Amino acid sequence: MIRYDIPKVTMGGREWAKFPRQSVGFQWIPNQDPIGLDFDYLNVHELLSSTHRRPPNISTHHLTNRADVRNLSLQLHHRDSIFPNHLHSISDLLRRDFQRVAALHCRLFSPHYQLTDFTSDVFSGLDQGIGEYLVRLGVGTPPVEQYLVVDSGSDVIWLQCQPCSQCYRQSDPVFDPARSTSFSPIPYSSPICALLSGGGGGGGAADDWKCHYQVAYGDGSYTRGTLALETLTFGAIAVGEVAIGCGHENGGLFVGAAGLLGLGWGPLSFVGQLGGLAGGSFAYCLPSSGSVAGEMVFGRSEAVQVGAVWVPLLRNPRAPSFYYVGLTGLGVGGTRLTAVGEDEFELTEKGGGGTVVDTGTAVTRLPAAAYQALREGFNAASRLPAAAGVSIFDTCYALGGYGSVRVPTVSFYFAGGTELTLPARNLLIPVDGAGTFCLAFAASPSDLTILGNIQQQGIRITVDSANGFLGFGPNTC
Repeated sequence: MIRYDIPKVTMGGREWAKFPRQSVGFQWIPNQDPIGLDFDYLNVHELLSSTHRRPPNISTHHLTNRADVRNLSLQLHHRDSIFPNHLHSISDLLRRDFQRVAALHCRLFSPHYQLTDFTSDVFSGLDQGIGEYLVRLGVGTPPVEQYLVVDSGSDVIWLQCQPCSQCYRQSDPVFDPARSTSFSPIPYSSPICALLSGGGGGGGAADDWKCHYQVAYGDGSYTRGTLALETLTFGAIAVGEVAIGCGHENGGLFVGAAGLLGLGWGPLSFVGQLGGLAGGSFAYCLPSSGSVAGEMVFGRSEAVQVGAVWVPLLRNPRAPSFYYVGLTGLGVGGTRLTAVGEDEFELTEKGGGGTVVDTGTAVTRLPAAAYQALREGFNAASRLPAAAGVSIFDTCYALGGYGSVRVPTVSFYFAGGTELTLPARNLLIPVDGAGTFCLAFAASPSDLTILGNIQQQGIRITVDSANGFLGFGPNTC
């Protein structure tokens, strides 16, 4: 295993990697305002026209033919690339996002919450569902192709299975394990089943030797079934003996997708099960709504980038599946907001607060005081014509009469002096066909900060869980 010799410094009682002050910007044209602020240009016409663009065809032969699992690669698709009614999906996205955040908080802050997972946005290829990003892969032998949602905050891999006493509607036929020669139920006595015991999954009835799992979600959705070893096929590459949940009772808002591909920090996630084959590393580029496909790669040689800006990953014992980072401040127009202190984002000893990087949440959530400072700073610097708020968005602008507008940049400051500057496309998003754009941030219902997927789009993000770092760039998607 390759390890980095990175000098350390002690800050706030914790040991951090020491980095020179760096800044990464992605596809933006800096322009110094007379008062010294940094701006980017937002192409209003391009973004509005993209909301009506015909979605691209999605090939089921989506994997580069590679001979080594350590370089496994597959395509990521935004749900709107198959479900193209974007103007309708804005309200759906905000509804899904509200449910995702509520369920995440239920997981973290409810004293009675005992299960190992939380709500995951499941993509529907044909219908409405709660989901943003998906992959298509083969399950079983011979492989049966299925859509699975990609979720960086979940560990259990699962899909609906026959016989199904209760199943929601999905785009593909429900997987039948009786037709797979590689399907092998895991016994209750197996060490693999014991991995579920820490959180409410697992267990077995006295007259049943199989390992049972259950995953409940804060919005009332759930899946129950048996844990089994099965083969997952990615194009020309088959990965055998992957522990997956075969769900026979599934309900709630999971409409369309067969299940979920967990990429969290736990041992039962796909990354955890690959282990040394992938070196504990994967990288992804999230596509924007209706754009071409993004990419996800597994393996150190492909995922770990030279020149990336690295920030330390933090463990939260209360939520061990999540990837936390040490956010310390915010900036607008290249100037740090002095009203936002480092303590706004502190991960406490009891597991409160902190900053989660999450593929399932769309809109970045900030603690109320930090969000207020950001919106006030952005408003003061942008000087754009205001529009009425939309749903959770309270900072919106009427840009229908503009070809392009100048937008102040927004920066995240991380422990060790690292800085990530976002382009305009990751700040303002269209919410209707008339040119109303809203700032894609919102106040968190707690002191938890969530770095959402709108702010991640177009940026290559690397998770090196083996060495405890998360990287941004330098390559864009």
